[in-house]
Amino acid sequence: MGTLESAPFFDISDPAFAMHSDAVRSARAQSWFARTNYGVAVLRYNEVSRLLKDQRLKQGSAQWPEHNGVHSGLFYEWWTKNLLVLEGEDHHRIRRLLNPAFSPRHIEPLNARFTALAEELADGFIEAGECEFVRDFAEPYATRVLCILLGIPESEWPTIARLASTVGLALGVHLRRDLEQVEGAIQELYLYAEALIADRHANPGEDFISRLVLANREGDSLSDAELRNAIVLLIFGGMDTTRNQLGLAMQSFIHNSEQWDLLAERPDLGRKAVEEVMRTNPTTTWVTREAIEDFTYNGLDIARGTTVHLFTQVSGTDPLAFPDPEIDLLGEHAPHYGFGGGVHHCLGHFVARADMAAALPLLARRMRNVRVDGADEWMPDSGNTGPVRLPLRFTSAS
Repeated sequence: MGTLESAPFFDISDPAFAMHSDAVRSARAQSWFARTNYGVAVLRYNEVSRLLKDQRLKQGSAQWPEHNGVHSGLFYEWWTKNLLVLEGEDHHRIRRLLNPAFSPRHIEPLNARFTALAEELADGFIEAGECEFVRDFAEPYATRVLCILLGIPESEWPTIARLASTVGLALGVHLRRDLEQVEGAIQELYLYAEALIADRHANPGEDFISRLVLANREGDSLSDAELRNAIVLLIFGGMDTTRNQLGLAMQSFIHNSEQWDLLAERPDLGRKAVEEVMRTNPTTTWVTREAIEDFTYNGLDIARGTTVHLFTQVSGTDPLAFPDPEIDLLGEHAPHYGFGGGVHHCLGHFVARADMAAALPLLARRMRNVRVDGADEWMPDSGNTGPVRLPLRFTSAS
């Protein structure tokens, strides 16, 4: 079990720190936890599973601005009041209102539309036998899916993508450097969200925001400011994470080409493909908790206020839980935590599962023998990660 002093150490604010590194795998073999400059990191699947649900821990991401020297301002105010970091009754109340809008009964009727969108985008580059995957598919697909859900004209997707990508800089290790850009994007999204709310009050439809506005009229206690904050979070999270995850999926299948060929032959494995990519190569590589009391877990003393990072990417390939951790579309594996877990489980997981399950089999059928062709560019391999640029070459298929 070891002690905190003898455990491996990682500087997780270092841009060179990488989840997929030999150093992290070696640390996982040595110990179930590691020390970091921001607290304790949990490396193994069983411990991540248990601590995600441990009521002695609360959501820990609320401290992210302070960790980066940000103690006030527009980003600080938005971050500390959004659903991602709220606890207690405020969290339960807002989530209770948002949950029905994300239910499968609202998402499943859109599957055919997601597939048609994927076909349309693939048609734009398939005959060339090459593409820059982020620009040509992942970003427009993720953003236009979001526009469909929110009832925003799909023609506005470039604006939504630009703003969501800029807010995403807040989760990087250079938050203070990028703070002015982030706050400018949040201000623009505030104005955008306020206009959407006003329009749906006057002209309610069948979209997600209309359902929230109508639910609010019927007596649930969600203020327009809370609704605005939630819409900004949904625009940021709904685009940024799906775009990144699609790029990571291509990376994974390039390294497991026989599984890509299987997916082309078996489109019914689309949902399994999503789960396997999320298990082995998630865009959100850790989730954060904070101890609300002193306690001892598995021989480790954890003091109140300690930040506990649950390395979900590392846990999803832990050989103690997954003896053969590579992607296997026909295998059976324990549940992954790519969408988090416990009361802070990702609100939009039904959407992400549905839109990626529509896209991946279609891409597998139409893009064969896929390989990276040129200089790819990636975000740091920690926190929220994914490709910035992913040039691909492939053999075109029908």
